[in-house]
Amino acid sequence: MIDLQDKNTCPTLEQVAEVVRNSLFPKFCAEIKEKYKIKEKIEYSACSMEPGWNIKFKKSGKTLCTIYPREAYFTAMVVVGGKEKERVEEILPDCSERMREIYAQTKEGNGQRWLLIDLEDQDELYEDVLRLIRIRSGK
Repeated sequence: MIDLQDKNTCPTLEQVAEVVRNSLFPKFCAEIKEKYKIKEKIEYSACSMEPGWNIKFKKSGKTLCTIYPREAYFTAMVVVGGKEKERVEEILPDCSERMREIYAQTKEGNGQRWLLIDLEDQDELYEDVLRLIRIRSGK
């Protein structure tokens, strides 16, 4: 199995899926790729908070979401900036309780909230993330 901390070996999406070991991961990636007609960009981050390989989905130069692989689940980071804030806050009452908690607990900095959402099941939270990404994409 590949070491996601080894910056000298860029993993494939399939190798990342082997580490995650959750069928939701390839499903999520396929859904984003198909819906937005984009490819993943696998990048190494030396960031002290989250070092290692991550997967970014970008459309027109804008990151729709970044995925941080974990064992048995993954974390999707969706940035809610000034352009998205009003639309996101409009849908929040219809989102899961967990998404509302994540939004409320995430501090705003420079007019943005960097939401870190752990996904392991195709549940309400999963659907909420897809809604946030749709807003982020401008649709």
